[in-house]
Amino acid sequence: MSGPVRSPRPPVSLAHRLLGWCQALLAVLLVAVLLGLAAANVLRARWSEVEDGVLWVDRPGGPVAAEVSPGSPAALAGIAAGDVLLAVDGAPVEAADDLVGILHARSEGAALTYTLLRLDAQQLRELTLRPIPGGKPRMYPVLAAIGVLTLLIGAAVRLGSPHHQATLHFFWLTVAFFGVFAFSFSGRLDTLDWVFFWADEVAILLLAPLFMHFALVFPERPPGAARRRLGKWLYALVYAPSLLLGATEVVVLVGNTATRQSMRVVEVIWQLEIAYLAACVVGGLAIVIRALRRAPTVSARLQLRWIVSGAVLGGGPFVLGYAVPWSLGFGTEQLQLTAIALVLMPLAFASAIVRYRLRDVEVIVKRALVYTVAVAAMAAIYLILETLATDVFLDGSDQHSSIIALLATLVVVLLARPVRDGIQTALDRVYYRDRYDYRRALVNFARDLNSDLNLGRLADNLVTRVSETLDVERMMLLQGAADGEAPHDAFRPVSWSGFENEPPALHSGASLELLLRKHRAVALDDPAVRERLDPDEAALWGRHGIYCFVPCVAQEKTIAVMALGRRQSGEPLSSEDMALLEAVAGQVATAIENGRLYGRLQRKAAELDEMHQFSQNIITSLSDGLLAVDLNGRVNFWNAALERIYGVAHDNAVGRTLDELFDAPTVERLRQDGGGSPATCYRVPLLSRHAAGRRRLLVNLAAAPLRTQGGDTSGMIVIVEDITERVQLEEQLQTSEKMASVGLLAAGVAHEVNTPLTGISSYTQMLLDEADPDDPRTGVLRKIERQTFRAAKIVSGLLNLSRPGRSETATRVDINGVVNEVLAQIEPQLAAANVKVRRELVGAPVMVQGIEFKLQQVFLNLFLNARDAMPNGGWLSVLTRVPGNEAIVEVADTGSGIAPNILPRIYDPFFTTKAMGKGTGLGLSVTYGVVREHQGVITCESEPERGTRFTLAFPLAAARDRSAAAV
Repeated sequence: MSGPVRSPRPPVSLAHRLLGWCQALLAVLLVAVLLGLAAANVLRARWSEVEDGVLWVDRPGGPVAAEVSPGSPAALAGIAAGDVLLAVDGAPVEAADDLVGILHARSEGAALTYTLLRLDAQQLRELTLRPIPGGKPRMYPVLAAIGVLTLLIGAAVRLGSPHHQATLHFFWLTVAFFGVFAFSFSGRLDTLDWVFFWADEVAILLLAPLFMHFALVFPERPPGAARRRLGKWLYALVYAPSLLLGATEVVVLVGNTATRQSMRVVEVIWQLEIAYLAACVVGGLAIVIRALRRAPTVSARLQLRWIVSGAVLGGGPFVLGYAVPWSLGFGTEQLQLTAIALVLMPLAFASAIVRYRLRDVEVIVKRALVYTVAVAAMAAIYLILETLATDVFLDGSDQHSSIIALLATLVVVLLARPVRDGIQTALDRVYYRDRYDYRRALVNFARDLNSDLNLGRLADNLVTRVSETLDVERMMLLQGAADGEAPHDAFRPVSWSGFENEPPALHSGASLELLLRKHRAVALDDPAVRERLDPDEAALWGRHGIYCFVPCVAQEKTIAVMALGRRQSGEPLSSEDMALLEAVAGQVATAIENGRLYGRLQRKAAELDEMHQFSQNIITSLSDGLLAVDLNGRVNFWNAALERIYGVAHDNAVGRTLDELFDAPTVERLRQDGGGSPATCYRVPLLSRHAAGRRRLLVNLAAAPLRTQGGDTSGMIVIVEDITERVQLEEQLQTSEKMASVGLLAAGVAHEVNTPLTGISSYTQMLLDEADPDDPRTGVLRKIERQTFRAAKIVSGLLNLSRPGRSETATRVDINGVVNEVLAQIEPQLAAANVKVRRELVGAPVMVQGIEFKLQQVFLNLFLNARDAMPNGGWLSVLTRVPGNEAIVEVADTGSGIAPNILPRIYDPFFTTKAMGKGTGLGLSVTYGVVREHQGVITCESEPERGTRFTLAFPLAAARDRSAAAV
């Protein structure tokens, strides 16, 4: 996804360009002229003017001594006020200017002979000339260099931004600053010397109001109360004192008379000039400090902070150390050195105007303080060492002073770095306070980042730690796409702090992204950087409160970006903060790269594990058992299906031999059939080892040799297919086929039997109609009729067997009546088999919902089976009871019983233990079906040689009616 298109800058007209070039050319010409004058002034500074110490004034009779300076060469020679100068070394002197020319021709130490007229008598006086104790200060070359540097700074700023009004104002401010430092009259008082003198005076008169004016208008901000009330008159009031002082000085010095009083007036004017300069510096500083609190933007606040720092550090020492004492008459030549600090003012102002390192005002001030204190400490150490060595060890002797100085210098050099670092640490602790330990901990934290390979946790910890250390409002970590990924964005946020919603991503192709790809930290508060960015893009990040971007570079590739906002106080991050972040960024990049490598290894391992698990799942999901053995016959693989089939767990099977797990015939067949080539054994009987009970299984065994990639045999694979259920299903299918055949046979039998039954029933009814009720044969006929009806129902049941889905309607049936009727029917058979019947029936009728003839069938089958189980006779017990809502019928015999292994199969169709021709295996199967049809339950308990007990439970008819009503 490409970033926003950068909008082009508006074109600049040719007239506007020409105007800018002309202004730049005028600035260059002015600077060249001023530098030439400064060079001439420096050359003149090498000439030292001498004097005699007398203030000569012209009178009609010649130059007269108006005042003699005490201690001067004239005073030492005896010249007094009122003496008239006639000649010097015999050369007549008619005016004071003639004497000035003679003095300019002499040098220091020259001896002159003055011819004087005192009380109408001529006297000769010899004197030795001395240099004038005024004029240029001894620090003049240094001050001139500072002035030149200031002028060059102003010119560079002006040429760099010729269309900026603030640069023009600053340029004139540096010109005035330059004039104060670079111009100084030499004392010759010729034309060039007067040029230097008035240039110096104009500069010092303009410096004060220019500074005040600059403080009022820069940077652009809403006007204060004074500016709103006075408007442009405020600036006139600022310049008025300088104009008044300058006009007064011109009037005093341009006049033809030079008296003691006039010189004192000039000195007072100079003192007022210095005092006004100090007042403007202090007033301008107060204005800037006040504006600092109301600055509308962060850039304006930073610019004002630069101005305040420069004014305090540069103007403070000058005002307090020289201007105030000198204006009060206490100034000394040494205090002029405080003017050197004034160079900090133009430097700070230039940084504020061009917005150079605006964010680093605290950093630069702090470094300046560190180096100042360090230099002072080094000087103090040197003086202490030299004093101790001289006074204590040498008793004040200067015999080895050079050696002592050398040793002291070596000690200072060795202590310089530790002392500076100690001062830096102490100042950092004072400046950062609680955050100092956080900053050090952040560096240690960055070193320990590589120990955490979880990228999510790493990102969260980093954002939290950096936010706390730098006290920023917002921060986020944007991470680039890893190798092999196709991202929609160049960098997307993975962790953030201070945002209500997810912050935006950094789009690919954006101007900011291109800078970060070049491994450069980007600060949107830096004007130079902001000019290289698309305005819309910078505004977007500004709206989200993000102003600093630090790339995390690993292997010459930007893999992540730390994006931060301003501090909680609204201040931007300094260069120290950015340097700290850049140091951390390298460790972050390494940690992220390590995390990615670890993640890739994890994914590869997960893929391998997934493939292994996939193959395991395939094997595990097999419905057939699978085992593998080595050449020694020990099992090394046993799948879950085999656990389920055979009942031996994987852990119990692996490591054991086949002989320990399977019976000998099975092992022998495996060894014979699977020795060298694949083989299959069908329908192998196997006895399982389930803990709940061993089961007989029928399995197919397939064995094949296990070969390596080289083709060598390393073991054997055995597949165990459990076909037990399949065989049972086949048997059930066969049973179903038999049942279908029986149904067809029953249908044929029913049709064949139904015809004669109908005839018998018809004849019986005809006989009953004609029979006498009192005839004994009538009862027999009625029995024949009932049995005929029962036989018809049985035939109907056979037809239902052949036509599933059709059934008789259930009615209320008395179980006791059904039992008695069936027993009555088979009583002769039971008696013939020597079977005695024991009846324990409840007295009341036991009514169930059912089909009577089918229930008769059930009990008939049970009674006949009991008879067959007692070939030598025995007891048949029938018991009924009604516990709750059920009718319980128990049928027990004292016959041979049923074997335990046969008991589960007694209800299977066609299963019988009787001899051929004595049973079909359908009796109990039909019984079971009828009981289930009546929603009953049948259970069987049997012990061999002790008898069998069948228990039938049917729901009572009343209970079924209540259940049906509830539904």
